[in-house]
Amino acid sequence: MSLKEGFFSNIKYDLPASIIVFLVAVPLCLGIALASEVPMFAGIIAGIVGGIVVGFFSGSSLGVSGPAAGLVAIVISAQNTLGSFEALLAATVLAGIMQITLGFMKAGIIGYYFPNSVIKGMLTAIGIIIVLKQIPHAVGYDADYEGDLSFWQTDGHNTFSELYYMLDFLSPGAILITLISLAILIIWEQPFMKKNKVFTLIQGPLVAVVVGIILNYVFKGNNTWGLSSDQLVSLPTPGSFNEFLGNFRTPDFGIFTDKPSAILLAGVTIAVVASIETLLSVEATDKLDPQKRVTPTNRELRAQGIGNVVSGMIGGLPITQVIVRSSANIQSGGKTKASAIIHGMMLLVSVLLFPEVLNQIPFASLAAVLFLVGYKLAKPTLFKQMWKNGFTQFVPFIVTVVAIVATDLLIGIGIGLAVAIFIILFYNLKNPFYFNDDDHVESEKVTIELSEEVSFLNKAAILRALNVVPDNSSIIVDATKTKVMDFDVQEILNDFRTTAGHKNIKYKVIGWPKEKPLKNSERHFVKTMDDAIKNNNEKVSKEEEESKN
Repeated sequence: MSLKEGFFSNIKYDLPASIIVFLVAVPLCLGIALASEVPMFAGIIAGIVGGIVVGFFSGSSLGVSGPAAGLVAIVISAQNTLGSFEALLAATVLAGIMQITLGFMKAGIIGYYFPNSVIKGMLTAIGIIIVLKQIPHAVGYDADYEGDLSFWQTDGHNTFSELYYMLDFLSPGAILITLISLAILIIWEQPFMKKNKVFTLIQGPLVAVVVGIILNYVFKGNNTWGLSSDQLVSLPTPGSFNEFLGNFRTPDFGIFTDKPSAILLAGVTIAVVASIETLLSVEATDKLDPQKRVTPTNRELRAQGIGNVVSGMIGGLPITQVIVRSSANIQSGGKTKASAIIHGMMLLVSVLLFPEVLNQIPFASLAAVLFLVGYKLAKPTLFKQMWKNGFTQFVPFIVTVVAIVATDLLIGIGIGLAVAIFIILFYNLKNPFYFNDDDHVESEKVTIELSEEVSFLNKAAILRALNVVPDNSSIIVDATKTKVMDFDVQEILNDFRTTAGHKNIKYKVIGWPKEKPLKNSERHFVKTMDDAIKNNNEKVSKEEEESKN
């Protein structure tokens, strides 16, 4: 299906998707603000700016931006070091300016250097984490903040220990809401439901959330089935428009004078981490995009930078593109960036007009929605596919999955990337030819055919290959196709000439060294000399002919 141009061209897909993203984003914004030890409204502001501002400037069709769990520890540390929330806002503005600069410096190309196996591992790991983290919310235990993706938590618990502690806090009402919501979502995924146009317009997650609100209302007042306030969404509820405006803060730029080194370090840290998370999310989102569109990464860095400048100026948390929200957008049928922008508008309107309604949404309903998102990211068929793709794909994939689940996003990606690079180096170090000395016939020649580019990475393999050549044999190193040869390799080949003499090995290198191409000035000189010689020969021949006559 080809997508039409225009903001409203795909509204029948983007509007339902934006509602789901909005419902997922509300508790994430609040949870990340709570975990970051900043005012709750700062998370909502970041969500609004991430949707509207970043959505407008971004070139990503399906990416959704907002406050990110990966920045929680950095935000806490920066605020403690700088001394105030307003100083943190100044660091966010500085980080935004740096990101804009990185975009113009074309630093977005970094995102293209992450291997496919690592990106798929990241998506799978996030899917598993979403499921594991939502199980406690699904049964009514909400000690862990919504949106946490790291293994260890501030209270000393971890992802798996929470599954044990939750058993002491089971809530029958929350469990029933989760089961009914899951049943609705599963039914909505069935082929017979998708054939009906009504059910394609009204998304299953929206129905699940509405049913959850109704059940929460029915259970009110019941000691066994009723939900407590910490099991529900908790948006700030300003009593008036002036009170709403009072939630916005402005940055303290005086910190640049008071603590110049501290503010610079905080700005750089936020800019670097936010940019890396964004580029990872961009790469992952493009992989999930059914249309396989490619996001311009430099433009995305600039968009994120503009978003962070605006968010910092009005009291919001730092922003990145977020894979959880982006995945929810894709899996809810979003087609263009209109869904991201509309979700930001919904956040703004909801805080202004009907926060009380949203505060009736049970976390259990949202847990069911996120279960589906997590499952689609970590389907068992993906593991089978990666296994079929071979050792070089499966190992970095599975290592990335385990590392992210056991640590956090950036550390896990780093470990997965290191393993992928190690495997690449390992295969680069393998012998460039096949030689079995047991099968070797003394009169036969051994040939090593070098590739077009021979770098220092091949040094150990070539040295090992030369060392296994038996005495009294012949060897040819064929470098006719080689265009670039590292000096280290040339030195090995030259040194082996001495070794070959002591072992009675007939040794020859063909095709190297290459004749250096002449420079333009040299070509002109040679042509001039050739012309002069030619003219002189013609003159001599003519004079000889005339003398004969």
